[in-house]
Amino acid sequence: MAKVHPNVLLSSSSPAEGAAAAAAGGEGEETSLTVWRKSLLFNCRGYTVFDARGDLAYRADSYDAEAEVVLMDPAGRPAFTVRRRRLSLSGEQWLIYAGEETRRPAYAVKRGGGGGKSVARVTPCAAVPAAAGAAALPAYEVEGSYARRRCVVYDAHQRRAVAEVQPKEAVGSDVFRLVVQPGVDVSLAMAVVVALDQLFGRPSLLRSWSSP
Repeated sequence: MAKVHPNVLLSSSSPAEGAAAAAAGGEGEETSLTVWRKSLLFNCRGYTVFDARGDLAYRADSYDAEAEVVLMDPAGRPAFTVRRRRLSLSGEQWLIYAGEETRRPAYAVKRGGGGGKSVARVTPCAAVPAAAGAAALPAYEVEGSYARRRCVVYDAHQRRAVAEVQPKEAVGSDVFRLVVQPGVDVSLAMAVVVALDQLFGRPSLLRSWSSP
Protein backbone atom coordinates (compact mmCIF):
# COMPACT_ATOMS: atom_id res chain seq x y z
CA MET A 1 0.00 0.00 0.00
CA ALA A 2 1.20 3.51 -0.76
CA LYS A 3 2.14 5.70 2.16
CA VAL A 4 -1.06 7.09 3.67
CA HIS A 5 0.52 10.24 5.12
CA PRO A 6 4.13 11.46 5.20
CA ASN A 7 4.48 12.76 8.73
CA VAL A 8 4.26 9.75 11.05
CA LEU A 9 7.80 10.25 12.32
CA LEU A 10 8.20 13.92 11.42
CA SER A 11 5.24 15.58 13.13
CA SER A 12 5.49 19.37 13.09
CA SER A 13 3.53 19.70 16.35
CA SER A 14 4.08 18.14 19.72
CA PRO A 15 1.91 15.15 20.73
CA ALA A 16 0.18 17.24 23.38
CA GLU A 17 -0.65 20.03 20.93
CA GLY A 18 -1.94 17.64 18.29
CA ALA A 19 -4.10 15.71 20.73
CA ALA A 20 -5.58 18.85 22.27
CA ALA A 21 -6.50 20.26 18.87
CA ALA A 22 -8.05 17.00 17.74
CA ALA A 23 -10.03 16.41 20.92
CA ALA A 24 -11.51 19.89 21.04
CA GLY A 25 -12.35 20.29 17.38
CA GLY A 26 -11.90 23.54 15.51
CA GLU A 27 -13.92 26.63 16.38
CA GLY A 28 -16.26 27.19 13.46
CA GLU A 29 -14.62 24.63 11.21
CA GLU A 30 -14.89 20.89 10.81
CA THR A 31 -12.14 18.46 11.75
CA SER A 32 -11.04 15.98 9.08
CA LEU A 33 -9.10 12.85 10.04
CA THR A 34 -7.67 10.05 7.93
CA VAL A 35 -8.22 6.66 9.56
CA TRP A 36 -5.97 3.72 8.66
CA ARG A 37 -7.01 0.31 9.95
CA LYS A 38 -3.47 -0.68 10.86
CA SER A 39 -1.32 -0.38 13.97
CA LEU A 40 2.12 1.18 13.81
CA LEU A 41 3.30 -1.39 16.35
CA PHE A 42 4.81 -4.64 15.18
CA ASN A 43 2.60 -7.68 15.69
CA CYS A 44 -0.29 -5.60 17.06
CA ARG A 45 -3.69 -4.78 15.61
CA GLY A 46 -5.44 -1.44 15.63
CA TYR A 47 -5.78 1.96 13.98
CA THR A 48 -3.53 4.85 13.05
CA VAL A 49 -5.25 8.23 12.64
CA PHE A 50 -3.83 11.37 11.01
CA ASP A 51 -5.02 14.96 11.02
CA ALA A 52 -5.40 17.16 7.93
CA ARG A 53 -1.69 18.09 8.03
CA GLY A 54 -0.59 14.47 8.05
CA ASP A 55 0.42 14.51 11.73
CA LEU A 56 -0.44 11.64 14.04
CA ALA A 57 -3.68 12.45 15.90
CA TYR A 58 -4.67 9.12 17.49
CA ARG A 59 -3.70 5.51 17.58
CA ALA A 60 -5.64 2.51 18.79
CA ASP A 61 -3.93 -0.75 19.64
CA SER A 62 -5.30 -4.03 20.90
CA TYR A 63 -3.46 -6.93 22.47
CA ASP A 64 -6.77 -8.53 23.45
CA ALA A 65 -7.81 -9.64 19.97
CA GLU A 66 -11.50 -10.05 20.67
CA ALA A 67 -12.69 -7.80 23.45
CA GLU A 68 -10.99 -4.41 23.94
CA VAL A 69 -9.42 -1.49 22.09
CA VAL A 70 -7.76 1.53 23.72
CA LEU A 71 -7.89 4.83 21.81
CA MET A 72 -4.82 6.95 22.64
CA ASP A 73 -3.33 10.31 21.78
CA PRO A 74 0.10 10.41 20.07
CA ALA A 75 1.86 10.31 23.46
CA GLY A 76 0.04 7.11 24.42
CA ARG A 77 -2.42 8.66 26.89
CA PRO A 78 -5.78 6.83 26.82
CA ALA A 79 -8.74 8.91 25.61
CA PHE A 80 -11.35 6.14 25.55
CA THR A 81 -11.50 2.38 26.00
CA VAL A 82 -13.92 0.44 23.79
CA ARG A 83 -14.90 -2.95 25.18
CA ARG A 84 -17.26 -5.66 23.93
CA ARG A 85 -20.16 -6.85 26.01
CA ARG A 86 -22.09 -9.92 24.92
CA LEU A 87 -25.87 -9.77 25.28
CA SER A 88 -27.79 -12.97 25.94
CA LEU A 89 -30.63 -12.34 23.49
CA SER A 90 -29.60 -9.48 21.22
CA GLY A 91 -26.06 -10.25 20.13
CA GLU A 92 -23.47 -7.81 21.39
CA GLN A 93 -22.82 -4.18 22.17
CA TRP A 94 -19.65 -2.17 22.54
CA LEU A 95 -19.20 -0.02 25.62
CA ILE A 96 -17.19 3.22 25.56
CA TYR A 97 -15.35 4.16 28.76
CA ALA A 98 -13.54 7.41 29.50
CA GLY A 99 -9.79 6.85 29.61
CA GLU A 100 -8.81 3.49 31.08
CA GLU A 101 -11.66 3.43 33.62
CA THR A 102 -13.71 0.32 32.82
CA ARG A 103 -16.21 0.19 35.69
CA ARG A 104 -18.77 2.75 34.53
CA PRO A 105 -19.25 3.10 30.76
CA ALA A 106 -20.19 6.44 29.25
CA TYR A 107 -21.86 5.09 26.11
CA ALA A 108 -23.16 1.84 24.62
CA VAL A 109 -23.09 1.21 20.86
CA LYS A 110 -25.30 -1.47 19.31
CA ARG A 111 -27.03 -2.22 16.05
CA GLY A 112 -30.16 -0.25 15.26
CA GLY A 113 -33.58 -1.83 15.05
CA GLY A 114 -37.24 -1.15 14.60
CA GLY A 115 -37.19 -0.84 10.82
CA GLY A 116 -36.03 2.80 10.71
CA LYS A 117 -33.04 4.31 8.93
CA SER A 118 -30.79 3.90 11.95
CA VAL A 119 -28.17 1.16 11.57
CA ALA A 120 -26.67 1.77 15.02
CA ARG A 121 -27.51 3.62 18.20
CA VAL A 122 -25.09 5.32 20.57
CA THR A 123 -26.82 5.75 23.92
CA PRO A 124 -25.57 7.20 27.21
CA CYS A 125 -25.33 4.66 30.01
CA ALA A 126 -27.46 5.07 33.14
CA ALA A 127 -24.36 4.14 35.14
CA VAL A 128 -23.02 7.67 34.56
CA PRO A 129 -25.43 10.16 36.20
CA ALA A 130 -25.30 13.78 35.12
CA ALA A 131 -23.66 16.12 37.59
CA ALA A 132 -25.93 18.50 39.46
CA GLY A 133 -27.09 21.19 37.08
CA ALA A 134 -25.34 19.58 34.09
CA ALA A 135 -27.06 18.41 30.92
CA ALA A 136 -27.38 14.70 30.32
CA LEU A 137 -25.08 13.09 27.77
CA PRO A 138 -26.57 13.21 24.26
CA ALA A 139 -27.64 10.12 22.31
CA TYR A 140 -26.72 9.53 18.67
CA GLU A 141 -28.12 7.66 15.67
CA VAL A 142 -25.97 6.28 12.84
CA GLU A 143 -27.47 6.11 9.34
CA GLY A 144 -26.01 4.82 6.09
CA SER A 145 -23.50 2.03 5.51
CA TYR A 146 -20.33 1.73 7.56
CA ALA A 147 -19.19 -1.25 5.46
CA ARG A 148 -19.19 1.10 2.43
CA ARG A 149 -17.60 3.88 4.51
CA ARG A 150 -20.64 6.10 3.89
CA CYS A 151 -22.50 6.86 7.10
CA VAL A 152 -23.56 9.86 9.17
CA VAL A 153 -23.80 10.22 12.95
CA TYR A 154 -26.75 12.39 14.04
CA ASP A 155 -27.61 13.91 17.37
CA ALA A 156 -30.67 11.82 18.22
CA HIS A 157 -32.62 14.74 19.67
CA GLN A 158 -31.75 17.67 17.42
CA ARG A 159 -31.26 15.59 14.24
CA ARG A 160 -28.06 17.50 13.61
CA ALA A 161 -25.25 15.73 11.75
CA VAL A 162 -22.23 15.67 14.07
CA ALA A 163 -19.82 13.36 12.22
CA GLU A 164 -19.51 11.50 8.95
CA VAL A 165 -17.49 8.54 7.69
CA GLN A 166 -16.46 8.98 4.05
CA PRO A 167 -14.45 6.82 1.65
CA LYS A 168 -10.97 8.06 0.76
CA GLU A 169 -10.30 7.97 -2.93
CA ALA A 170 -8.35 5.11 -4.50
CA VAL A 171 -6.95 3.58 -1.31
CA GLY A 172 -9.51 0.88 -0.44
CA SER A 173 -11.75 0.37 2.57
CA ASP A 174 -8.89 0.10 5.10
CA VAL A 175 -8.22 3.84 4.74
CA PHE A 176 -11.10 6.29 5.06
CA ARG A 177 -12.01 9.76 6.27
CA LEU A 178 -13.77 10.86 9.47
CA VAL A 179 -15.22 14.39 9.35
CA VAL A 180 -16.35 15.87 12.69
CA GLN A 181 -18.41 19.03 12.99
CA PRO A 182 -17.32 22.02 15.16
CA GLY A 183 -17.92 21.74 18.88
CA VAL A 184 -18.12 17.93 18.82
CA ASP A 185 -15.71 15.82 20.89
CA VAL A 186 -13.45 14.38 18.18
CA SER A 187 -12.06 11.72 20.52
CA LEU A 188 -15.57 10.44 21.22
CA ALA A 189 -16.38 10.44 17.49
CA MET A 190 -13.28 8.32 16.87
CA ALA A 191 -14.26 5.95 19.69
CA VAL A 192 -17.68 5.53 18.06
CA VAL A 193 -15.93 4.65 14.78
CA VAL A 194 -13.92 1.97 16.59
CA ALA A 195 -17.16 0.49 17.92
CA LEU A 196 -18.84 0.67 14.49
CA ASP A 197 -15.91 -1.17 12.96
CA GLN A 198 -16.49 -4.06 15.34
CA LEU A 199 -20.19 -4.18 14.44
CA PHE A 200 -20.00 -3.66 10.67
CA GLY A 201 -16.38 -3.77 9.49
CA ARG A 202 -15.16 -6.33 6.95
CA PRO A 203 -13.39 -8.22 8.44
CA SER A 204 -15.28 -7.44 11.59
CA LEU A 205 -13.06 -8.87 14.34
CA LEU A 206 -9.89 -7.34 15.70
CA ARG A 207 -8.06 -10.62 15.31
CA SER A 208 -8.44 -10.29 11.53
CA TRP A 209 -7.09 -6.75 11.24
CA SER A 210 -3.92 -6.20 9.25
CA SER A 211 -3.11 -9.88 9.34
CA PRO A 212 -0.37 -11.07 6.99
